[in-house]
Amino acid sequence: MTDAYEVAVRAEATLGEGPTWDAAGGRLVWIDILGSRINTYDPVSGRRTSRTTEQHVGAVKPRAGGGFVLNLRDGVGLLDEDDTFRWLHHDPVPGRRANDAAVAPDGSLWAGTMRYDEAAGGGALSRVTGDGTAEVVLDDVAVSNGTGWSPDGRLMYYIDSPTRRVDVFDFVDGRQPVDRRPLVEIEEGAGFPDGLTVDADGCVWVALWDGGAVRRYTPDGELDRVIELPTPRVTACAFGGADLTDLYITTARVGLSAPHPVAGSLLVVRGVGKGLQQPAFEG
Repeated sequence: MTDAYEVAVRAEATLGEGPTWDAAGGRLVWIDILGSRINTYDPVSGRRTSRTTEQHVGAVKPRAGGGFVLNLRDGVGLLDEDDTFRWLHHDPVPGRRANDAAVAPDGSLWAGTMRYDEAAGGGALSRVTGDGTAEVVLDDVAVSNGTGWSPDGRLMYYIDSPTRRVDVFDFVDGRQPVDRRPLVEIEEGAGFPDGLTVDADGCVWVALWDGGAVRRYTPDGELDRVIELPTPRVTACAFGGADLTDLYITTARVGLSAPHPVAGSLLVVRGVGKGLQQPAFEG
C-alpha cells in the first residue's frame, strides 16, 4: 500500500532528523544534525521556529519540566525555555558525534553516538537519567540509530544502520535490554534502516536511508505497508498531531548530487495510523 505525502515544512536541511511530537507544546520538533539547528512546527497555527546550536545536534526531546534535552556532539545537555543551556553529561570524544536518541518509558534518555567516519565499533548507545548518570548499554556500534519500545514496554527495538537490521530485545526491569535478535533484515538495494517509531498496534515504522520509503512491519517482522517518497534519503518518522494519527517524516540533502525539491523538507502523511504518546525526559 502506498500513501500520498504532503510537505509540512519546505526546507533544505542538510541532514534533517529526529521528528518528535511535543504534546505539551502542541508542536513537532525536528533537527538538522549537520546544520546544528533545532526546528519546531505547529500544524494548527503554522508557526515555525528555528534556532542554532553551538555544535552538531543528534536529537532533541521534550523535558517533563519544560524545555528540551539535547544529544550533542560532546554529550547530553539541557535547554531551558528561556534558552539557558547547561551540560547534563559532558563526554567529548574526538571524531565522534551524537546521533539519534529516544526517551524510554521510565523517562531516561537512550542516546546514540557514532564516529564521523562511521567506523565500525566507534559508536554506542547509552542510558542517561535526569541526574546525569550515564551508562553504556550497547557498545561496538557503528551508526546508532532508531530506538523504540513496544506499547507494553516489554520489548525494545534498535537499529545500527550498517547491519541492515531492526533488532528486538526483551526489556527487563525497565532498563535492561537482553536477548538481542533480528526482527527485520532489509534486503540489498532497498536502502539502510535509519530512524523508527512504534505505533499503538505495536507495529514498527522504519525510515529507509537511500531507500526513498518508510515501511511498517508487524510485531512478527512481516512487512505490511510501504510509503514511497520521491527523495532517497529518508531519515526518521514519528506520529504527531493532537490525535497522533499523522506520520511526520524527515529527509536529508547531504551527499545528493541532484536533490529532489523536497529533499531536506519535513513531510507528513495524514491519517496513516495511530501513534503512541512519547514520554518526556525526566530531567
